[in-house]
Amino acid sequence: MAHASSPPSVQPGDPSWWFAEAMQSEAGRPDAPKLTETMTVDVAIIGGGFTGLWTALALKERAPHLSIALIEAGRCGSGASGKNGGKVSGYWGSLAGMEANIGANGALAVARAGARAQDAIRAFATAPGRDVWWRDGPTIRVSASPAQDAKIKGYVETAKRLGVADIVHELTPEQVASYCRSPVFRGGVYLAEGATVHPARLARELMRAAMAAGVSVFEHSPMLSLDAGSPNRVRTPSGEMLAREVVMATNVELAQHQEVKAHVSVFSSFALMTDPAPEKLAEMGWTNDEGLADLRMFVHYFRRTVDGRILMGSGSGPISYGGDTRNPALTTDKASAARAEKGLRRLLPAFADVGIAKIWGGGIDVSSDRLPFFKTVPGARIHYGCGYSGHGVNPTYIGGQCLASLVLGAKDEWATLPLCTRDLPRLPAEPFRSVGGRLVRWGIIGCEEAEEQGRRAGAAMRGAAAIPKLFGLRIGTR
Repeated sequence: MAHASSPPSVQPGDPSWWFAEAMQSEAGRPDAPKLTETMTVDVAIIGGGFTGLWTALALKERAPHLSIALIEAGRCGSGASGKNGGKVSGYWGSLAGMEANIGANGALAVARAGARAQDAIRAFATAPGRDVWWRDGPTIRVSASPAQDAKIKGYVETAKRLGVADIVHELTPEQVASYCRSPVFRGGVYLAEGATVHPARLARELMRAAMAAGVSVFEHSPMLSLDAGSPNRVRTPSGEMLAREVVMATNVELAQHQEVKAHVSVFSSFALMTDPAPEKLAEMGWTNDEGLADLRMFVHYFRRTVDGRILMGSGSGPISYGGDTRNPALTTDKASAARAEKGLRRLLPAFADVGIAKIWGGGIDVSSDRLPFFKTVPGARIHYGCGYSGHGVNPTYIGGQCLASLVLGAKDEWATLPLCTRDLPRLPAEPFRSVGGRLVRWGIIGCEEAEEQGRRAGAAMRGAAAIPKLFGLRIGTR
């Protein structure tokens, strides 16, 4: 067992705890084959994570006659989909930011789409024969410092102003403690919509469902090039696909594409999984399945598992220059990994002496207004979706529906969401984007750590943290 004082290091190429466990649970099952031929299909999907797989299933449900092939560079679910925290909720907790960016009606439309997504994911995850650790439970945001207290009122007031006061409830410190006791928890916010899931097992079940529906799935088949045309041509190391329609669902890799790079920065997030300690959870009174997070901007997100572990994540990892997804710091930054562990020990001190089983990191495709977007390349039959900004399990279902509508040319409730139709803000050009972003990140991390320690951050840190607001940016604003 790893001791609390010596957590495991983060290594490049290491799978998440989730993905390693999922592979162990399906030991003996063969991988999907590689693409080793030239095949012609109606729709080619690039990327075997949540977005690509939900898109494949949506297309097969709506247009069963379509021939669909999906390629994945590694194994389905081995990327961002299998690395996240496995907390499932929509956008009711994001109303204030969405209202500022897309207006009240747009914010409500997206939040209601998230509610539909929640129901659909639950139905899939709880179908007979699928063991993906789905547990329904509310989403709770907790204040962990006096400076975070003020954010609570914002949730409640926004919901009231938009006519959905019933979806958000303020929690007293005593009410927070009834869900999970910690000496640093103060008040909080209760959102009824929520669940937790084993994300890698969910991805693998989506892959099997897609194959059962008639989708041709190929693993270990990275895309080498995409030539737009009639048909489009997708090349892999040992085969190629000719397709009328192409869906690009490759998460952070899309940050390099011409249509996307002005609107997405590549950040990173680090998470850890503890050893099992169900008796410690019982000590804290954390015996149900709430998904929790503090009210930092660089949030700590945490949840328990069915076998008595805690996942703790910190969305404070490095920012990559120019959207470079090969930057090793995105997956190996020791300081970011240490912040995840520090968050665990501070927020949940009952776990202070519990060992860490695994720490991992991964890139996050943070959009310029922190909402995902789904578009079609002008003049081509190539569609893409990204920008989940660290909030992916629920919205990827929305993404699958939106992308399916774009492929089919449907003008339905999905294709008319602001996620498909809004004009995207542009981020500053390099080097200002990443250099400035790193400065802002330094300032915000410093300010938030100072606030937790009951002191005022230095003027330089406060000035750096204020840069986005001064320049009217929609990303990085506290």
